[in-house]
Amino acid sequence: MVPMRREAGPMHDSPRARLARTAAVLTAPLLVLPACGAAADGDDGVTVLTSAYPFTFVAERVAGDLATVENVTAPGVDPHDVELTGRQVAAFGSADVIVYTESFQPAVDAAVEQADRDAGVVELGEVVGLLEGDEEHDHEGEEHSDEEGHSDEDHEGHDHGGVDPHFWLDPSRMASAAEAVRDALVSADADNADTYQANAASLVAELETLDEDYTAGLATCERRSIVTSHEAFAYLADTYDLQQYPIAGLNPSDEPTGAQLAAITDLVEDQGITTVFTEELVSAAIADTVASATGARTATLDPIEGLSDETADDDYLTIMERNLDAVREANGCS
Repeated sequence: MVPMRREAGPMHDSPRARLARTAAVLTAPLLVLPACGAAADGDDGVTVLTSAYPFTFVAERVAGDLATVENVTAPGVDPHDVELTGRQVAAFGSADVIVYTESFQPAVDAAVEQADRDAGVVELGEVVGLLEGDEEHDHEGEEHSDEEGHSDEDHEGHDHGGVDPHFWLDPSRMASAAEAVRDALVSADADNADTYQANAASLVAELETLDEDYTAGLATCERRSIVTSHEAFAYLADTYDLQQYPIAGLNPSDEPTGAQLAAITDLVEDQGITTVFTEELVSAAIADTVASATGARTATLDPIEGLSDETADDDYLTIMERNLDAVREANGCS
């Protein structure tokens, strides 16, 4: 059964409408905030602006209590489609450090471009090395065309520039991100360099332990395939020798066509896959449809794009450990 596409509305409007509102925000009069370099002046301490939760986690751990860290994506909001207020746009010009990934959040890219600054900008995609995204996310060689309801317009506003931004699901890349944030904080606040370096070293050590847990925990499994709600787990799969089969594309709002849904259903049955993974922040309806049609169960595999009410007391590390447990159970790992 082909899932109905959401109609544009107050909560799920069209990409053109979102881009139009972003342009309006960027050209509107902005609040005047303190100029860059507040840390050097010793007025208000270091300010760090992040665009999504994984970057906020890193910035808070490395900065400790020496900086104010603000995430422009509120808890419970899908970061792909975040819209910025005028105050947030202005903050891209005034924060001491900006941490983001290009081609992940169009509104953020536009705000960074408007800020037009050289210092204090940490674009993590350049730091960690991003994987190419599977724009078609075919299943078993499936092809689709405009006649199948999968036109170019369906993806307008969801272009990730051909790369997959979800690098934080690889702990080793997160370690590289931590070091980049450390360097930016040291540049902004050299007096506290020792603290930033110590905090970063502590976080990197924890991430190395997490990587070791995944390597050992996924070494011997009955299956190495994971069926996921959207194409967010390529780094997890690439690092730990898994095969990801996403139902939707890089953006979870890119719903599958009927042909794609049929192909993923056949794949689950043919490979004897026992679990279809759902996730936080997006509807589980399509994953539930696949599970119901195949007799598979559903379980949560969190892409950690943001925290929800259910995960408010967790952090990146605890959610990653829970993801490991979920994959091990689903794939019969010993």
